[in-house]
Amino acid sequence: MVEGAKALPGVDLAICPPATLVAAVGAALGGSAIGLGGQNCHAEQSGAFTGDISPEMLADAGASFVIVGHSERRAGHAETDAIVASKASAAYRAGLTPIICVGESLEQRDRGETLAVIAGQLAGSVPDAAATTPTVIAYEPIWAIGTGRTPTTSQVAEVHQAMVATLEQRFGQAARGIRLLYGGSVKPENAHELMHVPGVDGALVGGASLKASDFLKIAAACA
Repeated sequence: MVEGAKALPGVDLAICPPATLVAAVGAALGGSAIGLGGQNCHAEQSGAFTGDISPEMLADAGASFVIVGHSERRAGHAETDAIVASKASAAYRAGLTPIICVGESLEQRDRGETLAVIAGQLAGSVPDAAATTPTVIAYEPIWAIGTGRTPTTSQVAEVHQAMVATLEQRFGQAARGIRLLYGGSVKPENAHELMHVPGVDGALVGGASLKASDFLKIAAACA
């Protein structure tokens, strides 16, 4: 990854490994341009939260990013929009850039609720500080994660353009500083097409990130 990234100076890259590997991956990345992040954090800086990891702990291990509100956290750990927003605010506190995830289920899409669901998640999960603090938002349709199913480019464009409009209505010109990623079965075969959809600034890569050559091909599609 470190060697491959040298050929992509115009692309921002970051790796978010499991918590037990954050420090080790950070050491392996050395002084490279690849960023380091965690996959989750607790909202509190300290306290009686055995087994939880604060954003300050991630920062101490070398991280600059943290993913919050991933659909698997929302579904498997009952994380509400309010909890996600508190984690994003905690990331700001620790000097980390939060990658805030939003996305609809297949049932919600089939009922025609996609844009309303995304708008609600943006309203509830994105803190006001996003207007002045580095923030990333990732649209990950839950039904496309790890399934091999991918929305059409028109579906992705519809959601991302709606996200842009929603954020601009709330934050004005400052919304342009918020990066919008697409995530959900992104792979080398579809990366170029997805990364050229209007409103898509990059990718949140899942399974394909486990193979460096595939990850770098996806990164090259963002160049």
